[in-house]
Amino acid sequence: MAFVNLKDLTPKKLSEGVELRAVSGDKMTLTLFHLAEGSSITEHAHPHEQIGTVLKGTMEMVIGTEKKIVPAGGLWVIPSNVVHKGRCVEGPAEVLEAFSPRREDFA
Repeated sequence: MAFVNLKDLTPKKLSEGVELRAVSGDKMTLTLFHLAEGSSITEHAHPHEQIGTVLKGTMEMVIGTEKKIVPAGGLWVIPSNVVHKGRCVEGPAEVLEAFSPRREDFA
């Protein structure tokens, strides 16, 4: 699979108001999250390194003990096994994230 349009992939509902589309290679996964205003991704941690950016809307991100409001264009880096969560404070929001190694649970 050399070429994919993320918008053509079937969305996966994670929670109320949160869905994602994902594509994976051998070693990494790229996701496009759509979040309704007020929706959230609950606190969690995983072994994957994660880098994300807000394409549209505004997110409140908590990474470890640090909390920031992240507008469109803002980026974050989450090391492996660090507890984090996110909430859409102005939406709808679109968030593009990359994970390494690949997320088998998003495949």
